[in-house]
Amino acid sequence: MLSEVKTQPRSLQEYKGLMSNGLFNEINTLGAGLKGLKVYMVNATPAGGGVAEMLISLIPLLQSVGINGKWFTIPPRADFFEVTKGIHNSLQSKPWDFPFAAREIYLAHTKETAALMRDMKPDVWIIHDPQPAGVVLYLDLSPAALRIHIDLTAPNPAVWKFISGFGAGYEKIIVSSPAFVRPEISSKAVIFTPAIDVFSAKNRPVDLAEAKKIVKKVGIDPNRPLMAQVSRFDPWKDPFGVISAYKIAKKKIPSLQLVIAGFMEAQDDPEGAVIYETVRKAAVKEKDVFLLSDPSVLGGMKISVFTNAIQAAADVVVQNSTKEGFGLVVTEAMWKGKPVVGGLAEGLKTQIEDGENGFLVATPEAMAKRICQLAENKALQERMGKKARKTVQDQFLMPRLVRDYMRLFNSLLGADKRQPVAIGQQQKVQEVPAAI
Repeated sequence: MLSEVKTQPRSLQEYKGLMSNGLFNEINTLGAGLKGLKVYMVNATPAGGGVAEMLISLIPLLQSVGINGKWFTIPPRADFFEVTKGIHNSLQSKPWDFPFAAREIYLAHTKETAALMRDMKPDVWIIHDPQPAGVVLYLDLSPAALRIHIDLTAPNPAVWKFISGFGAGYEKIIVSSPAFVRPEISSKAVIFTPAIDVFSAKNRPVDLAEAKKIVKKVGIDPNRPLMAQVSRFDPWKDPFGVISAYKIAKKKIPSLQLVIAGFMEAQDDPEGAVIYETVRKAAVKEKDVFLLSDPSVLGGMKISVFTNAIQAAADVVVQNSTKEGFGLVVTEAMWKGKPVVGGLAEGLKTQIEDGENGFLVATPEAMAKRICQLAENKALQERMGKKARKTVQDQFLMPRLVRDYMRLFNSLLGADKRQPVAIGQQQKVQEVPAAI
């Protein structure tokens, strides 16, 4: 049996004041028909990264409406995670020849994982991302859905052929944007975005004075302007572009500081330390740049609490992603009333409406311009920030994700021929054509 990740009890009632009566009633109606349904969700790691952050809230909220949801992780193995990081990067367009030895490592560990799942008998399986996706080669999981959180706009052809080949073992394949629906999965595609839990430690309201007191502990001057990016040290987050934008903006705002916070928790990200060291060397002469990767600098404070404080204290939040399935940290900052300056990754376009609730930029020069514009115009910050928070409340909170999964369960069980397709307002349900 796989290792189970235990979660704390939650109630959907917590969200009653943040969702429409229609959504609340639909969840209750769906729950009546799904009561007792046994749903197992499987991902790579119990902590670190957006998938784990969502599951720790999603599972207990599903339980609160009568679904017997459980969360499991696959066995950790260093060489396997090296391979799956390569798969992840190449699915987001990085060149890679995907050698036979890498395929052997992936398949061998996947076979061992499948053996641990053989006696697990849920009513529905939800498998998250490529790490465990291949278990369908060795098990009949039906009914099951594969949830791919990755930006699939331009995948490496060889790696995509390998991963998409697993699709035959799944009834549905969930992605976050219509742009990620490749021809090989179009007949099974379901589209809905991730969501955030506003009652988690990372998203609870924090007083600005308290937030400034927290960031001061790592050497940041709370009385000077601060720009922040919260992300793994990952090439797709383009930290080098962030530093370039900062240097340009600092010429106009000499007191500007930059923090890039990417604490290393995830077992499946062996590349992070290498990228961090490269970024550190690029910023070594910048005394007002703070690169945070080691949780020990927090002196025992939870990473989630510190991240909350950084986003609350920042004058400008950026997310310079070149590839992104969906930016959870973008949504978190928007919920705090921060208009985010983001890169042109497809996933960010589902969240940021350029010029309305944030900005989308293509170059460090354009990012620097928007950083200065927001840092020097508090009225603009406030106006766009209110729109940003409203966007999150309408589209990206946990109850909507609970509802979308419940619709999916009905679809997998054959009770509902429709699929939850969320385009634009994230609230519509419509028939999905055989090809997109």
